[in-house]
Amino acid sequence: MKKNNDARIVLEAEDVCIHYGGVKALDGVSLQLEKGKIRGLIGPNGAGKSTVIDAITGRRRLTRGKVRLMGEDVSAMDAVGRRMRGLSRSFQRTSVFAQMKVRQQVELASHRMGVADSDADTDAVLAELDLMRLADATAEDLGYGEQRRLDLALALVGRPGVLLLDEPMAGLSVKESHDLARHLQQLISRWEVSVLLVEHDMDIVFGISDAITVFELGRVIASGSPEEVRASPRVREAYLGSAA
Repeated sequence: MKKNNDARIVLEAEDVCIHYGGVKALDGVSLQLEKGKIRGLIGPNGAGKSTVIDAITGRRRLTRGKVRLMGEDVSAMDAVGRRMRGLSRSFQRTSVFAQMKVRQQVELASHRMGVADSDADTDAVLAELDLMRLADATAEDLGYGEQRRLDLALALVGRPGVLLLDEPMAGLSVKESHDLARHLQQLISRWEVSVLLVEHDMDIVFGISDAITVFELGRVIASGSPEEVRASPRVREAYLGSAA
């Protein structure tokens, strides 16, 4: 994939490879994310979805390839540098501190980001994730769905432009999953955040994604609109089954 000068493209992975000896964790992965859009990443366990997020955010060293953020080549930049450039992520397991209050955690993250007005930043994030009423609650006293929203709030401090989410609905009930999906859609509408979403819940992925990329054994085997991916015989047989 050649360098794209389209201003709508906020994130690009170009021919990204991560090899460990003879093992190809990622093998020539290329994808793009448009401004204000959600791209879903699906595939079986071990297909390379989380590794792609690690590669894009700077947590894994590339064997080959490039990562561009807002047109800037950030391939040699570490994870902190990319976060300061507006590239944020969440993890499969929540990163909240059980003994700390909700507001304290968001304020601490905002201070560490060097946000000039951390109080205003904290208030905006808590309000966006419907956590203001829980600001003085201790994280361990929250329900799991609320902890997931707090985890997302921590990723949103400093108003990042690009957000990578690694199974944010894991362990949630159906209602909690749909509530979190609604928050994501509202974020995109109001904050113009662009989202790369790894998620196993096919109803969620196909319901909120503008585009979907399908992985198998470290390679992209299909990419397109939800309708195009759903109609692919290979994808239907390999991943979706009756869900298609």
